[in-house]
Amino acid sequence: MTKFPRVPRRLDIIFSRNPLYFVTCCTYRRRPRLANDPVHEAFVRFGKLAQNDFGIAVGRYVILPDHLHFFVALPDDIRLGGWVGTFKRVLTRSLESSGSGDPIWQRGFFDHVLRSQESYSEKWNYVRENPVRAGLVKNADDWPFCGEIVNIYFD
Repeated sequence: MTKFPRVPRRLDIIFSRNPLYFVTCCTYRRRPRLANDPVHEAFVRFGKLAQNDFGIAVGRYVILPDHLHFFVALPDDIRLGGWVGTFKRVLTRSLESSGSGDPIWQRGFFDHVLRSQESYSEKWNYVRENPVRAGLVKNADDWPFCGEIVNIYFD
């Protein structure tokens, strides 16, 4: 029997001192459930509450029909996975029931640790164009479901 190395540790365990994460969460089977006013309002409320109550900085974000991207910096005593789980539960309450019994969210999430302001700007410039690439708007500035809750870096 071949021994395989253990599963790699999550980035939030390896890096400390308030790293900045780029996070992507997708809906179950990529169903278009997110790009609407109730979800957007719940996202902003949750981000402001996270800042006020826990010192969590949710920066720029884009909410698309079937996934969302955001930047977040957490204190060292809060784990990214637990916080994203809470985030998903809170946003689920703002969604209308489809009656299908299917889950709202795809399991897990994708995260990337950003190492510089330049990396933040590059990622932001890429994700803010997602609604344009998806044919939802002609200009990224016209997409209503994006913004910034906490200014993490000054451009």
